[in-house]
Amino acid sequence: MDKFLIQGGQKLEGEVRISGAKNAALPLLAATILADSPIRISNMPNLRDVNTLVKLIAGLGVAIEYAGDTVTADTSTLNNQFAPYDLVKTMRASILVLGPLVARYGEAKVSLPGGCAIGSRPVDQHLKALEALGAHIEVENGYVHAKVDGRLKGGEVIFDMVTVGGTENILMAATLADGVTTIRNAAREPEITDLANMLIKMGAKIEGLDTDTLVVTGVESLHGCDYAVVADRIETGSYLAAAAITGGRVRTTHTDPALLECILDKFEEMGAEVTRGEDWIELDMQGKRPKAVSFRTLPHPDFPTDMQAQIMAVNAIGRGFATISETIFENRFMHVPELSRMGANIQVEGNDAVVTGVEKLSAAPVMATDLRASFSLVLAALAAEGETLIDRIYHIDRGYEHIEAKLQGIGAKIKRVSG
Repeated sequence: MDKFLIQGGQKLEGEVRISGAKNAALPLLAATILADSPIRISNMPNLRDVNTLVKLIAGLGVAIEYAGDTVTADTSTLNNQFAPYDLVKTMRASILVLGPLVARYGEAKVSLPGGCAIGSRPVDQHLKALEALGAHIEVENGYVHAKVDGRLKGGEVIFDMVTVGGTENILMAATLADGVTTIRNAAREPEITDLANMLIKMGAKIEGLDTDTLVVTGVESLHGCDYAVVADRIETGSYLAAAAITGGRVRTTHTDPALLECILDKFEEMGAEVTRGEDWIELDMQGKRPKAVSFRTLPHPDFPTDMQAQIMAVNAIGRGFATISETIFENRFMHVPELSRMGANIQVEGNDAVVTGVEKLSAAPVMATDLRASFSLVLAALAAEGETLIDRIYHIDRGYEHIEAKLQGIGAKIKRVSG
């Protein structure tokens, strides 16, 4: 099993090219199922989750090819609507094929998904939404079997809670439904807007982008198009955090500052100098120790849960203390014991963590527990004295493309080792 070996104490400086967003790439891949002619998606990140979903879609009979940073797909050869457990078990986003399959082919059988163990992320919201459009759904033996006679029917969907995946699933399904579908309490993440923009380019009729109410007027069919995945705002924030925790200066390119303003605000509160261009962001810590900052995770446009672990790591060596409230996932403090092994002073009570900054962290063997926690351990290791070994880094390969090469390019002493 691969591990990272990191020699800490290097001030990171340089430029990092940001990849396409994993959280946008996966629903875009699922949406290829809706197209009745070939579709081409570029700026696709080379990640384990992306490769898994490409395999799953290929297993449906779709002629799909992944070369360089581009995926091309032709659904004219699709010959089954079954997504098996052996592929779905590793990735929660696999459930996103459910809506497109039912909308276009009238039936789907998809295994209940797996993914990071960061708390309950039930798919019941997805299923209730599809039922509101006329789908008949049965769940048995670990599989969701959804069917509809003819086409889905437009209707009103009101989510009980904000759900990114649920919004994406029903948005895709509604594009081919008969009539108008109104989605209320919809998630507003930039990745949903990215999906909507591609669907519109395919011929869908969608109103209310960037709001919590989406109105979709169903069309007879959707066609293929050329589209590019939006920049990864979480990867952007993660590499800026690497500059903050090491007192360095890093410029992220091929990104969009408008996607992460609330994160940039926190970096400025830490004392960093943050400058922005049309497609780049630079953070300069000027060799200073950051100030610890408090925040609460909330749905977009507020502070994203996917940056909580990374900012906690920076807080660990910050001046003063800060309170972090996690309101999205109940088990998303699993990185705390590992950071504590490196000398961090963090007290957890329920969904709150109080971080009292220490001047220095110390190297220690640690273990990644989920995708974003993995990067928080990398950050801590970059700032720590000595050599840190991080185990179970397969988590990080799910969401960060070429991480060691990118970090090496800005001065980090990191290498991947086996065993």
